Order: sequence, then C-alpha cells, then structure tokens
Amino acid sequence: MSTTTTPTARPRRALPPLMALTDAAADRLRSLYARGQQGKLLRIGVGTKGCSGLSYQMDWVDAPGPGDEVVTDKDVTVLVDRKASLFLIGTVMDYEVKALTAGFTFTNPNEKGRCGCGESFHV
Repeated sequence: MSTTTTPTARPRRALPPLMALTDAAADRLRSLYARGQQGKLLRIGVGTKGCSGLSYQMDWVDAPGPGDEVVTDKDVTVLVDRKASLFLIGTVMDYEVKALTAGFTFTNPNEKGRCGCGESFHV
C-alpha cells in the first residue's frame, strides 16, 4: 500500500494597498476636484527623469483610461498608471505646506534611494 501526500497550499499574504492618501492629501484633492479641476481626476505615474532615473508624474484627465488602476481612499479617487503599479505598491501620498513651498509628496517603501535634489528616485 502506498501513501501519497498532497502539499497544502500556503495561505496568501494580503498585498498592501496600491496607494493610500493622508488626510491632508485627501482634503487638498477634494478642494481641487471641487474648484479648478472639477470633473477631472488626478493620474499618478512614474517616468524617467533626473539623476536617479525615476520621477513621479501627475496629470489631470477627464476619465480613467484602459491602463489606469482606480484607487479610492478616504472617499477620494485617484488613478494610477498601470505601468507604474509595481513601483508604487504601498506608497502614501501626502500634501505638505512649508514656509516657502506646498505640494504633494510621496512616501514610497520601494524606493532604494533619491538624488540629492529630491527630484528623482530609484528602486
């Protein structure tokens, strides 16, 4: 009599969200969506630029395209270019106001380094 064992499948780990928004980023996007960019959506992507090779790109679009992932967090929707998904998994988008500047920032757990001016990053 022969006995065979069947391997049991390991439980799958839950993937981190593609992208999350801080309260400040969600509030700023709500404000932009309600005023100057009414009826549009923010698309976030990654392009080649700068000393480190990659940079974040943001564009206003009228509707999701076939290559867009729709991310909704804190009742705010942003689009992520599917080609950038692997670079952005787990990224947190924030909106910071400093003494002389204000803008969206990204905390990306996939980044391995940034250039000195902060313009670009690499994974």
